[in-house]
Amino acid sequence: MHAQKSDLRVHGDAVQLVVEGKPFLVLGGELGNSSAACAQDIEANFAKLHRMGLNTVLVPAYWDLLEPVEGQFDFTLTDKVLEEARKHDLKVVFLWFGAWKNSMSCYAPLWFKQDYKKYPRAYTRDGKPLEIASAFSENVFKADSRAFRTWLDHIAEADKDHGTVIMIQIENEIGMLEDARDHSKEADRHFKSHVPEELISHLKSHKAGLHPVMAGKWASNGMKTKGTWTEIFGDDIYTDEIFMAWHYAMYVERMAQIARSIYDVPLYVNAAMNSRGRRPGEYPSAGPLAHLKDVWHAAAPSIDFLSPDLYDNGFKDWVAKYDLEDNPLFIPETKHMQNNGVRAFYVFGEHDAMGISPFAIEDGSAEQGTPFVEGYEKLREMMPLITAWQGKDAMWGLLFDQEDKERIIVDGDLTLTCRHNFTLPWDPRATDGSVWPEGGGMIIRLAEDEYVVAGNGIVVEFAKTSEKAHAEAVKALGEDGFAASGTGSSAETVAQTKWKGPRCGLGSVDEVKVLPDGSFEYVRRLNGDQDHQGRHVRISVGDYKVLHVKLYEYQ
Repeated sequence: MHAQKSDLRVHGDAVQLVVEGKPFLVLGGELGNSSAACAQDIEANFAKLHRMGLNTVLVPAYWDLLEPVEGQFDFTLTDKVLEEARKHDLKVVFLWFGAWKNSMSCYAPLWFKQDYKKYPRAYTRDGKPLEIASAFSENVFKADSRAFRTWLDHIAEADKDHGTVIMIQIENEIGMLEDARDHSKEADRHFKSHVPEELISHLKSHKAGLHPVMAGKWASNGMKTKGTWTEIFGDDIYTDEIFMAWHYAMYVERMAQIARSIYDVPLYVNAAMNSRGRRPGEYPSAGPLAHLKDVWHAAAPSIDFLSPDLYDNGFKDWVAKYDLEDNPLFIPETKHMQNNGVRAFYVFGEHDAMGISPFAIEDGSAEQGTPFVEGYEKLREMMPLITAWQGKDAMWGLLFDQEDKERIIVDGDLTLTCRHNFTLPWDPRATDGSVWPEGGGMIIRLAEDEYVVAGNGIVVEFAKTSEKAHAEAVKALGEDGFAASGTGSSAETVAQTKWKGPRCGLGSVDEVKVLPDGSFEYVRRLNGDQDHQGRHVRISVGDYKVLHVKLYEYQ
């Protein structure tokens, strides 16, 4: 049965999520792990999420509550999620908490966990059994996939006229802990066998685009095309991780094929990051991590993308690892903060992301006017404009803090100098010793000399390339355009360099509202003090705006 109303499509060099025929950005939030475990919580949480401005909620589906007795299924919670989502105009991404959740098998039913002989565990190198079901057990797969299939059959019937469910995540942060791979007898038997031809074939055919870590691992052992795992990749825990990733991904591929045959919505898997200097097993080894993308793509081609769960510092660096030519960006989990709005602007503008979803979203404030609510509200307004320009290489994302406060963008013969708004000294919060809130947004080139600047806490200056030669003269001027001091320094600097070439000026800066067809409705003209007498375009910290900028040239 194919009742789904969402799929993926290529748009320029981006991949977009399409819902009911229209490109869709997930302005989401993921519920806390236990926040969909009773009908009362679902009812209360979904009403709040609607007020927060979400268009999508990511919701766990718990195997232990779905099949508390082997072979007996209870769809009460699933049906309640669908009911409340439709009532509050929310789409749903279901997260299958099946055999593994954050590596562990904690959401497997008790009847499964107790019968460890039929449903065996993974083992460490020292023989310690773990609360982790073995991916090498066919009985584990049969039990997990039977529940998954039965649940999907129910969704296909319950959602066929609605299309409320737009994506499905298979398992959650899959990966081994305490060791880099499973050392059960069955796992050891597989480890001693030859590397599957499917993986070798993928490495050969994708040689030019392999992740640098994978390319280096293969090359360091002679790029062999036949042999055991240690013969091909070497004898260390990173080979253990590659081996384990192959088998986790093979397991997930079989689950994905079931989903494709029943309810063919986009499918993904999420990864806990390999951060803070940890080694495989200290982080969830073998999950769908960026450096293992080639293994996952080879073993699980039915999975549409690998997604990062981002809680560590260095947000921009982590995001970039997952925006790859063969992997579109979707962020299913990130720390819930008031600055999620500016981060959302950044990932949509810079990385053509499909969506972002702060975790434990129900703990946030639904109060109107808060930064998170305002950010999502403005992004919902901008969705038709953003999706129209995704994949066209005419959109940039900005994200600034107190340390990373400037970005230079060269666009043809224009140079855009973009900064955190607090680099201007006029706001007392810039210099009162407090930590700067993140500022962020996006810039879209609509046409030659026509841009949209949108977001919160940013300032953008436009200049012709020919103006670069006179940068020192500009530096000698104060923020008000007057000479910085009465020494004659600015006049002397200008006199030393005869001006050549045209200059760029701000023709108009209008605050606008984006209409459903992507066109603009005029709100107000920003001039004088609001564009610093034609020197820059700015949006204050804490104030989400969309600005339509027209430039002109003079000399």
